[in-house]
Amino acid sequence: MMDIYAPQVAKKAQAGQFIILRVDDDGERIPLTVAGFDRNNGTVKIIFQIVGATTSLLNTKNAGDCIADFVGPLGCATRTDGLKKVCIVGGGVGCAIALPLAQKLHNAGAEVHSIIGFRNRDLIILEEEFKLCSDKLSVMTDDGSYGRKGFVTAELQKLINDGEKYDEVFAIGPLVMMRSVVSVTKPQEVPTTVSMNPIMIDGTGMCGGCRLTVDGKVKFACVDGPDFNGFEVDFDEAIARSAMYKEFETRAHNCNLYKEVN
Repeated sequence: MMDIYAPQVAKKAQAGQFIILRVDDDGERIPLTVAGFDRNNGTVKIIFQIVGATTSLLNTKNAGDCIADFVGPLGCATRTDGLKKVCIVGGGVGCAIALPLAQKLHNAGAEVHSIIGFRNRDLIILEEEFKLCSDKLSVMTDDGSYGRKGFVTAELQKLINDGEKYDEVFAIGPLVMMRSVVSVTKPQEVPTTVSMNPIMIDGTGMCGGCRLTVDGKVKFACVDGPDFNGFEVDFDEAIARSAMYKEFETRAHNCNLYKEVN
């Protein structure tokens, strides 16, 4: 978790949007969702998991250090108008995206039920923050080492079976998790929004790296999203595409776009 001093970004940031950063001038671009912002102090909060070369390098930064680029806010803010009762389902680091949405809805007077899931207790983040903005909070772990044992979808199904009626469900996390959430909500016709954060490079729709099929049409997560109607997303295609880059993502890559332009 880091607070980045970026007053121009903090001034406009909204829940659901993201930024793209480079750690140094030769680094690759990576997208990170806005996990919070403080307009008075001019800071934007980011939360990341160390999975490759760039996040490893970012993790070496200390208070007072600088990074080369921090561009945003990008993408469309999450639509929340008119929602009175919602369920927010976050998985793993996706909870960093879900928190500002839960806070926004809570501050707007909506009833917020939150379900956050992790592989085990050592990976749990933001539990206390979710407690402050949730009327009902369920913490799930795959191995049962904390909270309730099981997947977030099991708790969501239980809540729906118990008679909870939601204006909308928001699912934010791994693709497989979001697909499973949709499999629970679609038969009940509960509107469901998913946050898609696939491979992104420039964040402006020019590179085409974040293309998705939504309702049979090609969409770009960076400019058309990252939020989409979960019933319309082709998750099988998105999961297959994301798996193609797993080994590649662990390597360090220079940003050749910047060098070619200059």
